[in-house]
Amino acid sequence: MKKAERLAREIFSDQDLEEISEAIKVFEGRTSGEIVISFNTTSNGQPYKTTRRIFEKAKLFNTKERNATLITLFLTEQKFAVYGDEGIHARVPENFWEETVEAMRTAFTNGQMKAGLLKGINALGENLSKYFPVDTDDVNELSNDLKFGDHEDE
Repeated sequence: MKKAERLAREIFSDQDLEEISEAIKVFEGRTSGEIVISFNTTSNGQPYKTTRRIFEKAKLFNTKERNATLITLFLTEQKFAVYGDEGIHARVPENFWEETVEAMRTAFTNGQMKAGLLKGINALGENLSKYFPVDTDDVNELSNDLKFGDHEDE
């Protein structure tokens, strides 16, 4: 088991992780957008840059509408970042990301880790459904499995 997975399982119960996975399924039922949650140990002090690198390495940009989002938690640093693909940036208003990040940050600051993730997933799902509605031919382009660690965490 990777260090990131061990740390995540110290913070989140199995039930918490199941609820987060279920929230991803609900998210993807509301929008053609995709979301990935990644638990990592450290960003080396650069959460956004590291999240962008993880996004690119995992080729999360390989969606039809370029509408994937990666939420990464850096557990040893108690930091997180949210990164959305260029298709999202082209359609959403300027404050789109800030509102989601602030709702998550508030919950995380209060020690409500699961609630913070759920708030982020739900806010993104609700908002992205306006810009990327589900089509009848919509397919799940990215795995809904929670990710533990990036290539530096092996």
